[in-house]
Amino acid sequence: MLLFYDAVVRLYFAAIWLASFFNNKARLWINGRKARAFLRFPGSIWFHFASLGEFEQGRPVLEALREKYPENKIVITFFSPSGYEVRKNTPLADAVYYLPLDTRGNAREFIDAIQPKMAVFTKYEYWYHFLHEAKQRGIPVYLVSGIFRPDQVFFKWYGSLPRRILGFVNWFFVQDERSEKLLEQIGLNNATVSGDTRFDRVWANARQPKSIPGLAEFKNSHKVFIAGSTWPEDEKLIASLVDDLPGLKFIIAPHEISEEKINNLLALLPIGTAIRYSHLTAHPDGYADSPHVNCRVLVIDNIGMLSSLYQYGDLAYVGGGFGAGIHNTLEAAAYGLPVIFGPNYQKFIEANELIALKAGFSIADEAQLKGITETLVTDKAFYNIAAKKAGDYVAAHTGATAAIVDHIIKQKEGA
Repeated sequence: MLLFYDAVVRLYFAAIWLASFFNNKARLWINGRKARAFLRFPGSIWFHFASLGEFEQGRPVLEALREKYPENKIVITFFSPSGYEVRKNTPLADAVYYLPLDTRGNAREFIDAIQPKMAVFTKYEYWYHFLHEAKQRGIPVYLVSGIFRPDQVFFKWYGSLPRRILGFVNWFFVQDERSEKLLEQIGLNNATVSGDTRFDRVWANARQPKSIPGLAEFKNSHKVFIAGSTWPEDEKLIASLVDDLPGLKFIIAPHEISEEKINNLLALLPIGTAIRYSHLTAHPDGYADSPHVNCRVLVIDNIGMLSSLYQYGDLAYVGGGFGAGIHNTLEAAAYGLPVIFGPNYQKFIEANELIALKAGFSIADEAQLKGITETLVTDKAFYNIAAKKAGDYVAAHTGATAAIVDHIIKQKEGA
């Protein structure tokens, strides 16, 4: 089985290498792994994140452990370019790398260099050789904000190797009781239901949001519909609202911001209604005196603003629900915004719970999107209840970080 795993890993690398000749993200993935000069950091704390979303999710734990153990270097690895390229210069770490390909030799070389005293993985990412090497050396591995479902390979008859990988984890901090029970069913009793650290992160962001130049002027007392992490399927629906609801302003932050993607989005919008954020801020006299002052749609063409954008909104749409699954609804809910999203949300606990509270709303087509948006805009009582429930929901679920860090500290000091 391990030979099959190793073969799949190498085939995956070959596929990405071939894609790198015509895909920029694949090219970054390959080129980033050519840099192999790892700095030596004996006693470091190693954090691994799949991508940017997992970084934000695990960031509260990183910050807490960094404060508790200031003498230990922090090493971060990313699997995806969308995490590494945005956070490669983060001041929270002493070194940031792409995680090397999961081979026995790479795992030994990397761990020889950084010599971590502990490793913290967020939500998922289970790499056999890296976790096995940590286990062999007695390096405790913690998984934070873990989430498990019965349909995952760990719980199938053919999942012996994935189950073995889970056995390399010293402690699981999981989001819900179902995850804890699933682990117990396969003989893993080293789990604590601590909740999801994303609640702590988004709540902290919403309490002290960063001001974004030009956004207050763009809003200018209008109601604003903010669409975050959108994909083309989402954008087609949102574009239909621009003519249908002339009293609203829109801010759209696409998941991908290549020139092609931005231009495709702009082409969907009614002529003369939209401006790119980079153009809005480029006008020397400011937005109020720019020729785009009457534009009702602002398209965000950079990365890293979304968590602060929601402070300017009145209701939110979160993309991805017409694809593999929705993106982060909690960022919007933390600001007390009712959240709308597509039909593929079932895997996300928070989306199901927001729907149950009538603070979140799933739509399947243009008519449903228009209907719920009109209701939220025109029915003040309905809106106020949904908005309050959204904010209260996030506030009520904070505290995971403290539970996780306290447990890690007690284990370390008791060792």
